[in-house]
Amino acid sequence: MKITRVETFAVPPRWLFCRIETDDGLVGWGEPVVEGRADSVRTAVQELAGQFLVGADPSRVEDLWQLMTKGSFYRGGPVLSSAVAGIDQALWDIAGKALGAPVHRLLGGPVRERARAYSWVGGDEPAAVRDQVAAQVDAGFTAVKMNASGRMSRLPTVSELNDVAARAEAAREALGPGRDFAIDFHGRFSTAGAIRAVGVLEPYAPMFVEEPVLPEYTHLLPRVTGATALPVATGERLFSRTDVLPALQAGVAVLQPDLSHAGGISESRRIATLAETFDVSVAPHCPLGPLALAASLQLAFCTPNFLIQEQSIGIHYNKGAELLDYVADRSVFRFEEGHLLRPTGPGLGVEIDEKAVRAADGSADSWHNPVWRHGDGAFAEW
Repeated sequence: MKITRVETFAVPPRWLFCRIETDDGLVGWGEPVVEGRADSVRTAVQELAGQFLVGADPSRVEDLWQLMTKGSFYRGGPVLSSAVAGIDQALWDIAGKALGAPVHRLLGGPVRERARAYSWVGGDEPAAVRDQVAAQVDAGFTAVKMNASGRMSRLPTVSELNDVAARAEAAREALGPGRDFAIDFHGRFSTAGAIRAVGVLEPYAPMFVEEPVLPEYTHLLPRVTGATALPVATGERLFSRTDVLPALQAGVAVLQPDLSHAGGISESRRIATLAETFDVSVAPHCPLGPLALAASLQLAFCTPNFLIQEQSIGIHYNKGAELLDYVADRSVFRFEEGHLLRPTGPGLGVEIDEKAVRAADGSADSWHNPVWRHGDGAFAEW
């Protein structure tokens, strides 16, 4: 079996799909994308395809992963790691289809029958947060995630901290003590600001506080983890085992590799195993499309230290298209009491509507994160 063609499709709202075809008719799909940089990743996929993939045996998943990540002098970074990630997903999809088994069976078999998932909620005012959380509870979810704040001062004022606490209080009131919410800082706080913010959040017991500092300040994470009893999470902007190691050494409780950024299923599996040696849980980051979610679930169902799965159905970023728009059989992503059920189909376990994908191919780069500035003109993390 040989790879004969590698195609990419930039589809709304902000996703890039990769299709790998073989000479015996098997097709694998993956999702390589950096949000807002789909064209850059698309170019990287085609470069890798021409250099390493076309004519190669797709069953040599690990060998191809090593070639793509180590076969050039300059390595890593979000664009290259994301290109490799989507290709890796597609290669695992082919491997599973060739053997008639879901990927998680090829990785040791299932350790659970369902995976807990959370839903995103928005809202800047406590009343809006309360209403949105209540709607997710009514939909059957047992956990939600929300932003800690909007634009934040380098050192938050008392008013800003009160707003953070008020949103958390509203979420806790709507959820009650038997459900969970996570708080995403998005790296919007300075380290000192994050320490102050986790302090006001402690009475509301969030499941975890996410990305309290920017990834380039991972060396400062011990100041945050040492200042709070709350579990600290990070990892969506870390792309390899070597990237996540300092975060694990800093004492995080939850690691969040993104399977469309962190080298795909192959590297994310190794990241999860490394996390297990630190007694750290894994909650795959996934605000993306159906292939990213399908790949994440394959990891979730064979990973003992899996905690919870992010998913983007109904997320506020999705404008112009939804996750299920590109899926032929939507029942694969059905929820049961806030959990996703174990997929049993071969490969990634999801059937892509190829006609819909080809029709939608255009530009996924219509979405860009906002550029924020503080009052003095300095850039602020969005």
